[in-house]
Amino acid sequence: MDSLEVGLGESLRLGHDLRFLLVCVGGGAARIGASVLRKELRYVESVAVNCDPRVQGLEAFDRRVYLGSGTRDPPDSLGSPHLAGQLAHAAEPALERIFEGATFVTVVATLGGGTGTGVLPYLLDAAARASEVLSVFVVKPFGAEGERRAVAERAMARLHFLDSFVEKQQRNAATLQVLDNESLVPIAARIPMAKLNDQWSSVIATHIEHSFLLPAEAMLEATRMAELTGAEQALVPSGYRAPATNPAAPIPAPPIPLPLLSADAPSRYPGAPEDVELTFEVEGELPPGRDLT
Repeated sequence: MDSLEVGLGESLRLGHDLRFLLVCVGGGAARIGASVLRKELRYVESVAVNCDPRVQGLEAFDRRVYLGSGTRDPPDSLGSPHLAGQLAHAAEPALERIFEGATFVTVVATLGGGTGTGVLPYLLDAAARASEVLSVFVVKPFGAEGERRAVAERAMARLHFLDSFVEKQQRNAATLQVLDNESLVPIAARIPMAKLNDQWSSVIATHIEHSFLLPAEAMLEATRMAELTGAEQALVPSGYRAPATNPAAPIPAPPIPLPLLSADAPSRYPGAPEDVELTFEVEGELPPGRDLT
């Protein structure tokens, strides 16, 4: 957070000097992210990452990153986290470029399938090293999805060993929140399955708004008012007050760290309320020991 505080006295621009990035990895996460984007959050740049070439057609996102290989037909992960991880490893330079210059990053991943499960560790490593503040939301499958849920739980456990992310958590600059689909079972019978993604998109959009956007706007406005000269202050309308901020907190303050939920732990959100295209194709041979077959 130090680099943010150094620049507070300067004329920082939201969306330029302070950049807000939403990155969705996996097909399910992209659907949730598209719902978040329909809420038209200010300043937020969006990226969809997938091993499925159809990601290139998701025009709601500012950038679309296709982790594909010209040596396979079809050129995707085939639902295998292992294959998706190999593609992500080969594409690490492309993943790192996603986060260049990003200040506040929100990553959304759906676990239990191929891309979200296999690519997330590589994506988080790049995000943790490049961003100032990082929030991660992982979506856990329904209990009825037996094997997919077990895969998701193993994937979440491995995140505890991702050094760059853990170190950022210890500095209170990264958080991880599990969005458990099982907590939506009580309302699933009352709304179409296609609308269940809206439940999580509301949680994520609210988080971005209140943890990142509003604090950043408030601090920059307070800083601007404090720097006005006497003559300029005389032009400020009578009774005007800059948005309240907490001067003792980092600016903007990162959200409260939340631990991984165990398999039997209740969700923290039970019944939650309702172009530029970048394509990266893996060509040629993968590094030794990274055979896709």
